Amino acid sequence: MPILKSLGVGDPKVPRAGTLPLRSSRNPFEDVPTLEEEAGELGTLPNGTSCRRRATLEKLAGLAPFRLGWTSGRRAGSPGDGQGRSFLGRVLAPGLRRSSADFGLLTRFQGFRTHGDEESTGEAARRLAFLKLGRGPKPRRASLAERLVPAGEAAPEPPPKVPEPPKMKEPLSVLEILSLIQRRELARADEHILELEAEAPAEAEAGAGRRARDVALLYEALQRELWALVREALAAPGPGVDAVAQLGRVLLQEEAADARRGPGAARKLRARWAEAVARAARERLEEAAAPGARGALAGQLEALRARLLEDVAAVRGRLAPAYPAGLRAGAVYLRGYHEALAEWLGAAARRRLPLADRYALLHWHHQVYPREILGLVDLVALENGELGPLLSAGTLRGLEDECVTDVKAQTRAALLRVLQEDEEQWGSIDYRPSNLAQDVCELLEEHTERAPHISQEFGERMAHCCLGGLAEFLQSFQQRVERFHDNPGIRELPSDTYISRTISLVNCGPPLRSLAERLARVGPPESEPAREASAIALDRVTRLCHRVLSELLFQELQPHFNKLMRRRWLNSSEALDGVVGTLGAQALALRRMQDEPYQVLVAELHRRALVEYVRPLLRGRLRCRSARTRSRVAGRLREDAAQLQRLFRRLESQASWLDQVVPHLAEILQLEDTPSIQVEVGVLVRDYPDIRRKHVAALLDIRGLRNPAARQEILAVARDLELSEGGALSPPRDRAFFADIPVPRSSFCLGLPLFWGRLPVSRLARPSLACLPLRPRPPSTPVRSRAER
Repeated sequence: MPILKSLGVGDPKVPRAGTLPLRSSRNPFEDVPTLEEEAGELGTLPNGTSCRRRATLEKLAGLAPFRLGWTSGRRAGSPGDGQGRSFLGRVLAPGLRRSSADFGLLTRFQGFRTHGDEESTGEAARRLAFLKLGRGPKPRRASLAERLVPAGEAAPEPPPKVPEPPKMKEPLSVLEILSLIQRRELARADEHILELEAEAPAEAEAGAGRRARDVALLYEALQRELWALVREALAAPGPGVDAVAQLGRVLLQEEAADARRGPGAARKLRARWAEAVARAARERLEEAAAPGARGALAGQLEALRARLLEDVAAVRGRLAPAYPAGLRAGAVYLRGYHEALAEWLGAAARRRLPLADRYALLHWHHQVYPREILGLVDLVALENGELGPLLSAGTLRGLEDECVTDVKAQTRAALLRVLQEDEEQWGSIDYRPSNLAQDVCELLEEHTERAPHISQEFGERMAHCCLGGLAEFLQSFQQRVERFHDNPGIRELPSDTYISRTISLVNCGPPLRSLAERLARVGPPESEPAREASAIALDRVTRLCHRVLSELLFQELQPHFNKLMRRRWLNSSEALDGVVGTLGAQALALRRMQDEPYQVLVAELHRRALVEYVRPLLRGRLRCRSARTRSRVAGRLREDAAQLQRLFRRLESQASWLDQVVPHLAEILQLEDTPSIQVEVGVLVRDYPDIRRKHVAALLDIRGLRNPAARQEILAVARDLELSEGGALSPPRDRAFFADIPVPRSSFCLGLPLFWGRLPVSRLARPSLACLPLRPRPPSTPVRSRAER
């Protein structure tokens, strides 16, 4: 009782716990005098402790008379009344959850205890330690079992321990759950949130009341940590696997809870998780492809590729295995990155891009992303099938149209500029080798080689576009080449210079022709007209240059051809040696020409050389009046034919069909019997279908065949073959031979002794006057002899 009196119990100045009301608008401790105010009234306790020591919450709770009976807005009831439980009872009673307000008050109480007791507690501890040292160790007292058992007997076994009943798990407060969230014990925090939500389902569904607000705030804090964990997990090294596993457990717990909540109250954390993954992916990609750090679009796309490879590797190796299998985390992350990438590429495609950036964007979309990114993941694992396109079909078509338009405009201007620069050098003395064909091919192949790697359809469109530009260029090239050769001032250049210019122009043909054919094969069927126009322009340029070179060469050879088929020719090979020597010397310059036009030119030179060789023979420059003369002429023809054949083989001529024309003529001149001549004429007409009866008649005149019947039999063979199937068709230009050899009107030697005065014509110096030309008759009317008339 003195202790209670010293504490003020029973003093009218000290209010009793049961009579102190708690007003809801004020602190319940406002009316309680503080310990400092009571210091003057209170004395010392019986144990000598000063009453100035600050009382703690535990000491107050241990004193039975001090029962703080404040309740929420009402007086405390009886001790057994559950509704009137005191504040300390609610705080310290096991099995009940402390609300956020109670926890705040408890924290305030705990703050009172570590200030006033420090000095007295330290002094008492030192006093007790000194007394224990003087007393020595405490002796061991015998247990009750040892006192009851006589000496020498074994002590009975102790009774078995009765297992204690399991302690009831104390529910956590709101702040303690929040502490778990901040320590990223997310799965445990979510369990307590679900328990807290289950305690007041009506309030949680209605969204009202303190409990519902606490649950909502806790869910907000939980989601902030979850989505922050999603962002941090993508960066290397990122959080550990356990944190990601807890995130997966939270998603499964909430998915199960959504099934209990119903559609209207479902929180759908799994869907929000997918959105958070997409946001994190978008942030990662935008950070990697920052325009200020990467510059051009090609550099940004390369940075995107590197970031995607890094993050996909992290998802496959680290994150996806940490999630529960039911969440299909790999597919969620892939879709998130795919959607973020599609958004970034769409924004880039809407900008006005230069041609190089559009190429880079299309190539990255069609090749880099499917091969290097999607090739690393299992697309079969996606829930809804294949991923959607990064860019829509309309966007891709628009990018391709812009590329085609820009290429058409740029290549046309570039090709004309290159042609103009090269043309300015054609008439210059200081002419360097032309790179015109190489420059044109590089300009066009830059586009025609990149487009097929993007897509086949885009490659066809680009090939058609470039082929059209090439056809226009070649037509302009043809016109400028014709103007170059028609210019009289160009002919005043040195012969070697002029030949070099012409050869360089011819050498432009093969690479440009090959390019046109390749573009036509790649392009759509509509490209055929452009290919034909390109081929026609190149053929005209090649024929013109070949004709110019042939004319220059045969102007030099013409004096040697004029010496053929004369009496001196029968005894000397000087004329043909000049022809062979000149052709062999010019072959060195012509060999600078590329193979394809060189073969065409050599074949033309081969044909024209033989035409010029046979021309004087069929024009009747030489007449054979005896078998001996015919034999000499035939032998000479065979020798010259063999020499020309060796020359053109050395020049790599492919026109082997010309090798037998002179030997056939020699056989016709040397044979004596009509059937053999008919057979040889038939072979000649078969091998050279452009031969006509006038050529055969001129050959018969040269050999001196005067028999009309024999002439008609031989000419009939030529006529029948000429009129047979296929014989009337003109051979192609490169296979024509006799068509380029005009002959005079056919003459017939009457064999009559004509007189000039009193001397016969045969004795005159002009024996050719004995042969009179005959008027041409229809083929069906035979030539009648004098005896028949």
